[in-house]
Amino acid sequence: MTASPGRPRRILIIVENLPVPFDRRVWQEATTLRAAGYGVAVICPTRPGFERFHEVLDSVDIYRHPLPVEADSPLGYVVEYGFALAAELILALVVLARHGFDAIHACNPPDDIFLVGRFFKLFGKRFVFDHHDLNPELYESKFGGRGRLYRVLTWLERRTFRAADMVISTNASYRAVAVERGGVPPERVHVVRSGPSLARLKAVPPVAAWKRGRAFLVGYVGVMGKQEGLPLLLEAAEHIVRVLGREDVQFCLVGTGTELEAMRALARARGLDDYVTFTGRAPDQVLLEVLNTADVCVNPDPKNPLNDKSTMNKIMEYMALGKPIVQFDLTEGRVSAEDASLYATPNDPVDLAEKIVRLLDDPQARARMGRRGQERIRSTLEWKYEATKLLDAYAELFA
Repeated sequence: MTASPGRPRRILIIVENLPVPFDRRVWQEATTLRAAGYGVAVICPTRPGFERFHEVLDSVDIYRHPLPVEADSPLGYVVEYGFALAAELILALVVLARHGFDAIHACNPPDDIFLVGRFFKLFGKRFVFDHHDLNPELYESKFGGRGRLYRVLTWLERRTFRAADMVISTNASYRAVAVERGGVPPERVHVVRSGPSLARLKAVPPVAAWKRGRAFLVGYVGVMGKQEGLPLLLEAAEHIVRVLGREDVQFCLVGTGTELEAMRALARARGLDDYVTFTGRAPDQVLLEVLNTADVCVNPDPKNPLNDKSTMNKIMEYMALGKPIVQFDLTEGRVSAEDASLYATPNDPVDLAEKIVRLLDDPQARARMGRRGQERIRSTLEWKYEATKLLDAYAELFA
């Protein structure tokens, strides 16, 4: 379904935690809407490699603002989010003057962008909430409890849901939160999963150099933050090398984040320097080389209130490339991967290690699970199926 005839509707997408087009979900949404005839502009932060304050890519106008800090503490988040909110309001006024827009499409975290949306609703603009993260659960998972800031986050979440003319949820668990905790009428909540694009995730020849002379490669791709469970992955690697005596396994971790240097230091402290490669921020070519070379891909996200209900993009990318997976047993992880994955006891690095080794030693199981994951992506979970749902939701919004 495309935008209605006459003047094309214009959408302003606001995302604070990642730059565009690096944020794959947001970029897929933006280009899908643009291809369907909508005018699209995006407001996002700058990051290394994405420093230009304004550029046009694929007919999408991208406006970026700097951030004073990349937060990893409660006070840091207050500073980061407060600065970003002011920048988003200013840039939204710029976009309104230059292009105009009919709706703001706000992607969390954080849950304060509704303040921008509320302001523009006074002038007849619609507000769409694209629910990427459960921020109260994110706080609880990162900082180990509930307190004053947790209550502030639940208040912000409620206000965001209340302000939204439409909610886009990334999975059924998030939809339940919107309806049950947010009080959003079910007919105003649309599930649009973060499906991978097979035009981007392509098979390339394996690159033996990533194995550093070893027989097997275990691959990881993702953000390196406190909630991603990377210490558990390094514990599993240590168990494989030191306890199981498997010196034929190399690990390659692709990605960056606030914990990257801490994880490098932890790997050195555990004597794993020779067995664990950290690429840092890497272009798509490196990501594709590592994943196509990997024998097994791993997701060490621990079981906590956030991860259990969240769909991890890395799982979808592994499946798209036909890679067998080992992960902890999480609700939405099973929904995504089904029998394309082995499931370790939650938060148990020893069981994670043993499941990795079991797969490495069973090439038939690896091939079967890889095929199953790829079939699920191609038949059900690829972005093209979700793109239709996104366009249907916007057609309903503007009906």
